[in-house]
Amino acid sequence: MLEIQVHPSEIRWGVRYFFFSRRAVILWVTAIVVMFAFVVTNLVIAPKVFRYVANRREYLALVGERVRQGERLHSLTEELKAIEAKTEELHLIMSRVFLTYGLESDQSIGQGGYPFEAQEASDSIYSAAIHQARTVEASIDEQLAVLGTFIGEIQSFEEAHSDQVTTTPSLCPLNSGDFVLTSPFGTRRSPFTKNLDEHPGIDLAATTGTAIRAPADGTVVFSGRYPIKQSVSWWRYGNLVALRNGDRFITLYGHCSEIKVRTGQKVKQGDVIATVGNTGWSTNPHLHYEVRRKNDEGQFIPVDPRVYILDHRWRDEEQLLVRGRRAPDLKDFEPLPRLIGR
Repeated sequence: MLEIQVHPSEIRWGVRYFFFSRRAVILWVTAIVVMFAFVVTNLVIAPKVFRYVANRREYLALVGERVRQGERLHSLTEELKAIEAKTEELHLIMSRVFLTYGLESDQSIGQGGYPFEAQEASDSIYSAAIHQARTVEASIDEQLAVLGTFIGEIQSFEEAHSDQVTTTPSLCPLNSGDFVLTSPFGTRRSPFTKNLDEHPGIDLAATTGTAIRAPADGTVVFSGRYPIKQSVSWWRYGNLVALRNGDRFITLYGHCSEIKVRTGQKVKQGDVIATVGNTGWSTNPHLHYEVRRKNDEGQFIPVDPRVYILDHRWRDEEQLLVRGRRAPDLKDFEPLPRLIGR
C-alpha cells in the first residue's frame, strides 16, 4: 500500500489520509506518462498537421485552377482548329483563283509551304493538350505564310494583266441564294431521252424572272432565239445570250425568259443581261450556263463553269479543283455555230 497524508496549514482542519494499492499507483503513473506523451506528441505534430491542411487547401485550389485552365486551353485549341480550317479553305480558294486565271499554282513560290518543326508530345494529358495547341498554331502560321505569298503573286498578276482579270468569268450569273444546282457539268442522264450524254454546262434552277448577271466584262455576240433551220441543237437553247469575254472565253446563257441586251452591246461585270425562263428544251425554269475556253488550237472548248465561279461555295470544292486541273476536255459536244463563234 501507499499512504499519502495531507496536513493543512490550519490544525483544526485535520489531517487527510489517502491509501493506494500498488496496482492503483501503477495505473496512475501510467496514465500520467501517457497523458504527458500525448501532449508532447501533439505539440510536435500539430504544426505539421496545420501545414498539411494549409497545403492541401492550396493543392486543391491549384488543381481546380489547372482544370479551369485545361478547359480554357481546350476551348482555345478548338478555336485554333476552326481558324486552321478557315485558312485551308482560303488556300483552296487561292488555288482556284490561280486556275481561273490560267496560272500554274504548282509553280507558285507559296505552293510548297513553309514547313514547321513540331515538338515531341509529352505523356502528360495537359502537356499533350499544350503540344496540340502549339502544333495547330504552327500550322496556321504556315498556312498564313502560304496565303500571303499567293496573294502577293495574284496581286502582281492582276496589276500586269488587268484586261484578262476583268474578262475572266469569275462571278456566278445568279445570286447565291436564288438558285439550286440541278445538273452538273459532264456526263449526265438526259431528262428527255433518259440516255447518258455530255452536258457542256451547268443548270441552275431558279424562279422565272430572276436576274442573270454578266460574270465578266464582254461583248454580246448573240441574243435571241437561234434559227431552227440553221441548227436544231442551238434552237433548243431557247432564248439565248452569248458573250465574248476577251480573247479567251465565250459564255452562254440558255432558256432565258426576257433578254435585256442586244448583239454588239458591251457589258460590264454585274450588268443584268437577261432573266431566268423556261424556253426551248426545258423541263422547268432554269439557267443553262456554259463557259467555253479557247484551247491551243483556237477552238472554244466547254469547261466546268464552277471552276471559275469564285463568289459561291460548292460542296465538292476540292474535287472540283482536281477535275479542273486534270479532267480531260469534253469530246462529244456541239461546236459553236457561225453566228456565235465567228
